[in-house]
Amino acid sequence: MKKVTLLKEKGKSVKTKILVVDDDVKLQQLLTEYLQGYGYKTISLLSGTDVIKTIQQEEPHIIILDIVLPDRDGFEILKDIRQTYSIPVIMLSAKGEETDRIVGLEMGADDYMPKPYNPRELMARIKAVLRRAPSKKYHEALHKELSDCIHAYGLTLDRSKQILIKGEKNTELTSTEYKIIEAMMKRPNIVFSRDVLMNRARGDDAASFDRSIDMHISKLRAKIESVSGSRRQIKTVWSSGYKLVDA
Repeated sequence: MKKVTLLKEKGKSVKTKILVVDDDVKLQQLLTEYLQGYGYKTISLLSGTDVIKTIQQEEPHIIILDIVLPDRDGFEILKDIRQTYSIPVIMLSAKGEETDRIVGLEMGADDYMPKPYNPRELMARIKAVLRRAPSKKYHEALHKELSDCIHAYGLTLDRSKQILIKGEKNTELTSTEYKIIEAMMKRPNIVFSRDVLMNRARGDDAASFDRSIDMHISKLRAKIESVSGSRRQIKTVWSSGYKLVDA
């Protein structure tokens, strides 16, 4: 009879959800079958491209993250995670080097295991890490983080603090700048006319001929450049308006 592993969340029991990021397909399959056999719910990614997006959509309780991935270094992904989320992370490395373990722990990993590893030991470490993260407090913080932040093309908008973040840098926004970039980050790569952006920033009674939106866009570009090094993330679409794009 399978043991069902549960956490308490908002007054109800839910299966512990584990996000496994590893490009080894065979290992992914074996680990997934093993964890599911003990009642865990697993989400598998073979690359680091969609980690942040998956966190937003799936809200995992813990992440198993390989250091060596085909597209992005595991340390870079861990850094991205720690910019916004406090989700427990266990790092994996086939190298087995002590330097990897030290760097991972210094960057905010909760535990580290060399590959190959015993699935039973990994499961024991998962339980230990989750015990150190008070579930109620963790879930309240996670839901707050998810509701207070918007992510698009490497940028994070903290809505509670009204600041724009990328990496270790951040910049404060005026109310008008905040409303403009919020609209664009909610619908990245979608063209917004000047009138629509002005209405978002000032309300439906904003004058349609008011071109001060161009000034606000210019200031926003400068602030994005201050955190990302690029002014090109807000693109002018001639005769149509503006859209948020990848740098």
